[in-house]
Amino acid sequence: PYVLLNYNETLVNQFTLVHEMGHAMHSYFSNEANPILDSMYKIFVAEVASTVNEVLLQEYLLKNETDKKKRMNLLNHYMESFKSTVYRQTMFAEFEMITNEMAEKGESLSADALCKVYFDLNKKYFGDAMISDDLIAMEWARIPHFYYNFYVFQYATGYSSAVSIARRILKEGRSAVDDYMKFLHSGCTKDPVSLLQIAGVDLNTPAPIEAALKVFEEVLDEMETLI
Repeated sequence: PYVLLNYNETLVNQFTLVHEMGHAMHSYFSNEANPILDSMYKIFVAEVASTVNEVLLQEYLLKNETDKKKRMNLLNHYMESFKSTVYRQTMFAEFEMITNEMAEKGESLSADALCKVYFDLNKKYFGDAMISDDLIAMEWARIPHFYYNFYVFQYATGYSSAVSIARRILKEGRSAVDDYMKFLHSGCTKDPVSLLQIAGVDLNTPAPIEAALKVFEEVLDEMETLI
C-alpha cells in the first residue's frame, strides 16, 4: 500500500501520517496473511489500526511533554478527537436513525424537516453551554456519509476499540502487541466483533465504550487543572 500526502512537519501532519500508516499497515498484513477473498477487512474495523497509531502517538507525546501550553494543546487535540469521532459520529448515527424511521412511517423528508431534526440533535448533544445558531441546522446537507449505507456509528466503536487496544499495549506490553498483530493479520476471516476480541476488545459488552469515555474524563480533568 502507498501513503500519499503532503507533509509539512506540523503536529497535525504527524497525526495524519501515523493515521494513514495504520491503514497501510493493516492492509499490508491482511494481504500478506490471507487469500484475496479473506484479505479485505470490513469497514467496522477499518479505522481501528489508524486510530491505535494516533492514540499511541498522543500518549507518547503527553508522557514526554512538560511545557504547560504545549501540554494543553495536546490535551485539546485528544479531546477534539473524542468529540469528533465518538460523540459527533454518534449524533450523526442518531440523525440517520430518526430520518430513516420517518421514511418508514411515510413522513416527508423535506429540507425543513431534516433541518429541524439536525438542529434539535445539536442542541441535545452539545447542551446549553454551546450556542446552536440557526445555520447549523443545514449542516446535514454537506455530510457525505449520509448518502451511503448506515455506517457512521462504526467510527465511534472503532475509536473506542482503538483507545482500549492502545491502553492495553501500554499497560501489558508484548502480550498485548502479539494479540494486536494477530488482529492485523486476520483480514476478514471472522466477523468484525470476533476479530476485535482477538485484540482484547469485546464489543458485546459496553466495557470498551465505558473505558474510552473514562480516558476522555481523565483528559478533561487534566485540562481543567491546567486552566
